Amino acid sequence: MAVNFIQNSQLPTRWGMFQLHGFYDDIDEKEHIVLSLGSMSTVDPVLVRIHSECLTGDSLFSIRCDCGSQLEEAMRIIAQEGRGAVLYLRQEGRGIGLLNKIKAYHLQDEGADTVEANEQLGFDPDIRDYSMCGPILKHFGVTKVRLLTNNPKKVQALKEIGVTVSERISLQVGENPHNEAYLAVKAGKLGHLFDKK
Repeated sequence: MAVNFIQNSQLPTRWGMFQLHGFYDDIDEKEHIVLSLGSMSTVDPVLVRIHSECLTGDSLFSIRCDCGSQLEEAMRIIAQEGRGAVLYLRQEGRGIGLLNKIKAYHLQDEGADTVEANEQLGFDPDIRDYSMCGPILKHFGVTKVRLLTNNPKKVQALKEIGVTVSERISLQVGENPHNEAYLAVKAGKLGHLFDKK
C-alpha cells in the first residue's frame, strides 16, 4: 500500500487549533486526513480515534447514526487532553460508498436493519479496511495508541499492522430514539462494545 503524505495546515475548531494533515492512497485513489493536536512524537501511547467518513452524520447532522456525535466527542476529549489525533478515513457507509449508503437507508426505511440492507445490496455488513492506518501512524512516529472506539475490529486491525493498543476507551454518545435499532444491531450483529447505562 502506498499512502503518501501531501501537506498540512492549521485548522481552527471550536475545541482548539488542530493541525490538518492530508494523505493520498495511490492504490485506492482515496484522500484521507488526520486532525492532530499537540506532540505526536512520544514514547507514551497517543490518544487516537479512527473515524470512517459519514457525510450524513458528520456534516448533515443526521441522528439515525451516532457518527457525528462520536467525531465531536473524540475531538473534545483530545482537546481536553491536549494531545491526540483523529484519523478520518474516506470509506463512507461502512465501505460501500455514499450512493449505496442512500440505497441502504431506503431499505432501512422499509424495515431492514443496517446489516440486512448491506447484504440485500450484495455487500458484506462492513467492508471497511484499516490497513492505511499503518503508514499514516508511521508518518507521525506513533506505535502505541489509546484507542477511542466501541469497535473491537479496529483494535484487532491495529494489532495486525503492528500498532500496540494499550487501552480501548469507550465512545458512547449520541443515543436517541432514531438510532436505537441501529445501535442494537451494532452491538448484536457487529460485536460493538457498549457499556450498559
